[in-house]
Amino acid sequence: MQTMQYKDLDTLPTVVSIMTAARALGLSRTYAYELAKRGDFPCRIIRVGTTYRVPTAELRKLLGVT
Repeated sequence: MQTMQYKDLDTLPTVVSIMTAARALGLSRTYAYELAKRGDFPCRIIRVGTTYRVPTAELRKLLGVT
């Protein structure tokens, strides 16, 4: 999985999938889901049915991008 660049963060929607957030953070898919399931993902996770979503604003804040 290729890591996301800062310029790519500007094009993200308000809420992204856990895979997109993992890519931005440089995490593997497996590790991202493991963190989410234990409640240790570094950003707030929104669970929608069986999927996980991450607010882009929180992801940007964690990465220090305004």
